[in-house]
Formats: sequence, structure tokens, C-alpha cells
Amino acid sequence: MRKIIVDVPEGVAIEVEKGDDRVKVKVKGPKGEVERELKGKNIEVEVKGNNVDVSCEQKEMINTALSHIRNMIKGVTEGFERKMVVRYSHFPMNLEVKGNKLIIKNFLGERESREAKIVGNSKVSVKGQELVVSGPNIEEVSQTVANIRQATKIKKKDLRVFQDGIYPAN
Repeated sequence: MRKIIVDVPEGVAIEVEKGDDRVKVKVKGPKGEVERELKGKNIEVEVKGNNVDVSCEQKEMINTALSHIRNMIKGVTEGFERKMVVRYSHFPMNLEVKGNKLIIKNFLGERESREAKIVGNSKVSVKGQELVVSGPNIEEVSQTVANIRQATKIKKKDLRVFQDGIYPAN
């Protein structure tokens, strides 16, 4: 059985709940709280002081669990942020955040508004031609970016002419 240790920074609290074939890990920090369930054979996560010990029979599972725990720690300490760029050449778009949805008005001159779901604890802020998606959970932030991109996908038009949309910034 392999065992690897992860250091936990100050201000971060980790709770572990063990189940039959799963381990539920909760990480709390200054930027929020993230919860994840790790499934696998004989996977063990233990908190010892400022360290988290992860052990498992399979090397692949131990590295996967370590990556998830490191991302959770980074999310509650630094947070994750993705920038997107609003581009239009034909019709100016209006963006508005209402609750857990981003409302996209006047996309390609359409009368109906398009909506993109904001997932979990992600926050979306609109500043002119820039859109910023941030939050403590990398999966929720990434899924929100994908939802926004999917909502502005152009169908039944020539993509070489109609390049309007909301795209991830480089």
C-alpha cells in the first residue's frame, strides 16, 4: 500500500468521513468550502496535524486523490478564476446576472434572451467586454464557463462570417 503526504496551509480545515467504498473530504478556508467524494478500493485519507495522509493500493488512484485534494486546498485559499471575452461584430450583446443564471440579450439580433446556468458557488462579473468567472471549486468554475460558451454557440449560420460569441480569454 502506497502512502503520500500533503501539507495543509494555515487557515485551512479538512474533515474526512469514511464510508463503505468511498471517502468524503470537506475542505474549508478563507475563500469558501469545497466538498468531494473520492471513490476507490481501499482508499484512505487521514488528517494528522498540518498533514493529510493519502494511501491506496493503486498508484493511479492515489495520484488522482492527491490532485483533487490539492485543487480543493488551492480553491479555498487562492480561488480559481477564468476570464472570458465578449465579441460581436453585428449586434451588441447585453449581459446580466440574475440569481444563478447569466442572461444574454440581443445575441445575433435575436428577440429571445439566451441563458447560461451558473453552477454552485461560482460568481460571474461583467466588466464591459470582459466576463470573469470565479469560485473555490475548479469543476464548478469550469462548468460555468462551458455553459456560457455553449449558450452562445452559433448554429445554422456561416461561422466565418458570424464570429459573435463569448470566448475564453488566452
